[in-house]
Amino acid sequence: MANNNPGCLAAFLRLFGSNKEISVQHFPPDEPEALPYHARADFLSGAEASFYHLLKNTLSGQMVICPKVSLSDIFFVSRPDVNVAYYNKINRKHVDFLLCDPHTMKPVMAFELDDSSHGRDDRISRDAFVERVFSTAGLPLVRVPARLAYDTRDIQAAIQSAVEAPPDPAGQDIPTSSADWSSAGEIPTCPKCGSAMVLRTARRGDKAGQQFYGCVNYPKCRGIREA
Repeated sequence: MANNNPGCLAAFLRLFGSNKEISVQHFPPDEPEALPYHARADFLSGAEASFYHLLKNTLSGQMVICPKVSLSDIFFVSRPDVNVAYYNKINRKHVDFLLCDPHTMKPVMAFELDDSSHGRDDRISRDAFVERVFSTAGLPLVRVPARLAYDTRDIQAAIQSAVEAPPDPAGQDIPTSSADWSSAGEIPTCPKCGSAMVLRTARRGDKAGQQFYGCVNYPKCRGIREA
């Protein structure tokens, strides 16, 4: 039976065996269902927009300002297969503003604007949990009453206080000397998040070829120990 459809092979042969112009037909896909999505016109409220511009003018490019960031994008959960419930507790929560280092994009501190809704019992409980998350991870969180105008001096003082706070030793990527677990043959735990570690080999730099223990959660966690 003759095939009236030349197919892909015939089209391919025509492409290389003829100088004639090739006409390619495009068939539109089946009509998709109408999706009920629209772009919001109020991504930032009036108070949030005012605070954003204040941060922008105050920082003068010293930090990157990220509005409305999910906590699950800022923090990770150690042993996620075991701590699923703890991931779910941060997955649907966000912080109003996150300040990041402009070179590494590493989170430096965060701001929360508290409007009247934060006086509700459920928000009080939510805020207390979020504060515990930030405190546990060693990331400063500053709470500011929501208003349409802010005092620049107060914001500058809050940023300076947070940035100049003593660093959390557990939050630094500094090798920890081997301890009793090395001779006992035990798997070391990460000094930053407490997860298990794996033996790795440095591929570049001054310590290329040397082995070290790295956190299993890398690159989310960069805790290391000497092998």
